[in-house]
Amino acid sequence: MARDFYDVLGVSRDAGADELQQAFRRLARQNHPDVNKDPGAEERFKEINEAYSALSDPELRKRYDRFGEDFRRVPDDWEERVGAGVGGRAGGGRRATWTSGGTDGDGGFGGGFEGFEGFDGIDLEDLLGGMFGGRGRGTRAGRTAGADQEAQLPLTVEEAYRGGRKEITLNGPEGPRTYTVTIPPGVTDGRRIRLAGEGGQGLGEGPAGDLYLVVRLRPHPRFRVEGRTIRVELRLAPWEAALGATVPVATPWGETTVTVPPGSSSGRRLRLRGQGMPNPRGQPGDLFAEIRIMVPTRLDDRERELYAQLAASSSFDPRRTTDDAKGRR
Repeated sequence: MARDFYDVLGVSRDAGADELQQAFRRLARQNHPDVNKDPGAEERFKEINEAYSALSDPELRKRYDRFGEDFRRVPDDWEERVGAGVGGRAGGGRRATWTSGGTDGDGGFGGGFEGFEGFDGIDLEDLLGGMFGGRGRGTRAGRTAGADQEAQLPLTVEEAYRGGRKEITLNGPEGPRTYTVTIPPGVTDGRRIRLAGEGGQGLGEGPAGDLYLVVRLRPHPRFRVEGRTIRVELRLAPWEAALGATVPVATPWGETTVTVPPGSSSGRRLRLRGQGMPNPRGQPGDLFAEIRIMVPTRLDDRERELYAQLAASSSFDPRRTTDDAKGRR
């Protein structure tokens, strides 16, 4: 059974958006595979990202609070079908617990409602019908809804940033099948895109299940994405870092410029507010350009002379934690 998303992020169930974001950023930094070399860090990072992706989305969080780990299987009109009483968290009905089984031959899931004591005058089977895509359960008319299925949707950072339409070909029991998928701008790793009626076929006159495409961001040579935060390395010459400069920096939408303050050292982060991954439902993320000072590997005679003059005239000692004498950073 998957860990509770609130436990993954270490927050309470009534945590606000700011608290969720702070918890995510802290845990993402600690467990990012580029920083943490522990063998389990990558899996923890994925788990943290999945939890934040769900809880930072108000609609997904609402479903998660109501249905737990099975929230992604709930159809969009679940409130109209069920009302406020199902799930045991609101309305006054008794609790119905959804339990997941193993995968079936179509890549769907087994399982059903257990321990349901019933509402007064309401038959749960009649009320829910094929709400959860059937999962192999027959209806009273002898129909069985098809199973929901899941597949991965690999995207580059640029594709995820700008969104748009993309074709994906999946191999199924009847051979390859191509789908045209609409990708929302700023889609994050682990987010699911639903293709209604494209899952397993139903039996009899039962409806087909849904196909869920799970977004997986491909590794990128320049960008690291953590939720909606984008990080990019900004390489500087020693004189640019010392004197300050306005230099180009790469972003997923193209090249822009950033102003480097004088006296910047390697590791300093320059924040471009709102220039991270877009968020159609709220504030976009930020982009951080992380400074890395590069030195020439080969010097000509004039360059060597100038560096020698600088070394002779400067009192700067990089091995000291501060330079109180001249107030340098």
